[in-house]
Amino acid sequence: MPDPAVTPLNGSHAPAAARPRAAPAPLALAEKPEVDASAAALITADVAARLKAMPYAFAGSRVLVAMADASDDTAADEISVLAGKPVTRRAIKPEWLDELLRTSYGATAQNMAARLGSGEQNDDLLANLETMDAADVHRMAEEPSVINLVNLIILEAVKSRASDVHVEPFERSVSVKYRIDGLLRAQNSPPKPLQAAITSRIKIMSGMDIAERYVPQDGHIALRFEGRKVDIRVSTVPTIYGESVVMRILDKQSITLDLESLGMSAPDREQMDRLIALPHGMVLVTGPTGSGKTTTLYAALSKLYDPTLKIITIENPVEYELAGVNQIPVNPDRGLTFAGGLRSILRQDPDVIMVGEIRDNETAEIAVRAALTGHLIFSTLHTNDAVSAVGRLLDMDIEPFLLASVVEGIIAQRLGRRLCQACRRPDPIPEALQHRLLEAERPLFPGMMGFAGAGCAQCEKTGFRGRVGFYEMLMITPAMRAAITAGKTAPHDLLKTASPSFITMRRDGLLKASAGLTTVDEVLRATQDVDEVK
Repeated sequence: MPDPAVTPLNGSHAPAAARPRAAPAPLALAEKPEVDASAAALITADVAARLKAMPYAFAGSRVLVAMADASDDTAADEISVLAGKPVTRRAIKPEWLDELLRTSYGATAQNMAARLGSGEQNDDLLANLETMDAADVHRMAEEPSVINLVNLIILEAVKSRASDVHVEPFERSVSVKYRIDGLLRAQNSPPKPLQAAITSRIKIMSGMDIAERYVPQDGHIALRFEGRKVDIRVSTVPTIYGESVVMRILDKQSITLDLESLGMSAPDREQMDRLIALPHGMVLVTGPTGSGKTTTLYAALSKLYDPTLKIITIENPVEYELAGVNQIPVNPDRGLTFAGGLRSILRQDPDVIMVGEIRDNETAEIAVRAALTGHLIFSTLHTNDAVSAVGRLLDMDIEPFLLASVVEGIIAQRLGRRLCQACRRPDPIPEALQHRLLEAERPLFPGMMGFAGAGCAQCEKTGFRGRVGFYEMLMITPAMRAAITAGKTAPHDLLKTASPSFITMRRDGLLKASAGLTTVDEVLRATQDVDEVK
């Protein structure tokens, strides 16, 4: 007979009545549930946020409660008392619970702004915002409600993958817009009386002078979001109805430093690999502001990084921190310009140099000389297409024979919206767009069928999610070097000497549209300034 001193209470020899019954583990919700508003109303938003739990439905006489920690007896008991009903617990992912709390209790920037400005608008205030005392504005901006409102505006922008937040003042309204996938999307606007407080709060966060409202200012905000660092560049300019504010969100997690993910085709990636493997020379990326030039250069630097190489960049500003790369921010106020910084970099014994932008003769000349003396130089230019970069550098008084000696490749690019792959479907190309397709381009679309996004939850019913690059890779051939040295700088003349594999960014985009990565409309919109096929 076993010794009772060592027999566990729940052992096989214990009496059945003495064995405590373990409570069944709460079920976990496999998807976000639909919320019954009357169930959610059983407790307040503050209680739900504090307990990290919320009632979401009824089951007979019981109330179903979604909980981040379904083993929290104290939270379950408190909800049961407040609801006056027994509860049935359901475990839920924390991020799902956060979304339910926001949608059910109105914890959004729009709803908070509506509650803060629910009083009648004062016409005197609308007419005299600029006469408010700076101390009063500072005091308004430090109100917890305004702080929370601005925080929500920023955090919702980060969650929405926005690249910019625009706060625009008008005569009787304030407009808040997020730039998502390259296009501005209007948000529900806060009331006009909150304009001064919102603007001043952003200026305080970014280290600006809130008393100065009549000159442009620049600032910076650094915050942590879901465990990662997010940098925000802030710019204000005075308008007739107050200060316009733009916040540029630099979220390292949202940037893809992989050429394939950016949309570069396999042949273009092979040519890029040859360029970044060169021991010296100059590689240029061209396009207008916002076309993704810097991201392409960052991807190239990330790919060529090797601990045996000294890589230095000079940028205005440093947009993302690259591991193992020495990055220098331009600071004209203290005398650090692109040209001056580049001179100093050359004394640092670098192997690879990235110059954020060549915008003047001095910077261009130093960069060319650096490429001639054994350095690999990457930089950007503002030109519409790749071949125009040659003429732009010659206009900066670079000698043709020097330019022909150092330039190895020129990439031009644009960005278009990427079709949501979850709801993509074949779709006829509208007749208006068919007329804009050239005869050589029509075979890409049999039956004049392209693709479109139907709209789904993943793309927020827009049909698009993310962006894709359209690239034009111009490799400098021996014949092209000879043409440049001979002074043939017209794009038409230079393209006669290009490699037979050269295609324009418009055609690159149309190839991607035919493969369902984007739409014909997006390609034509993004490349409309280079419509002609050379």
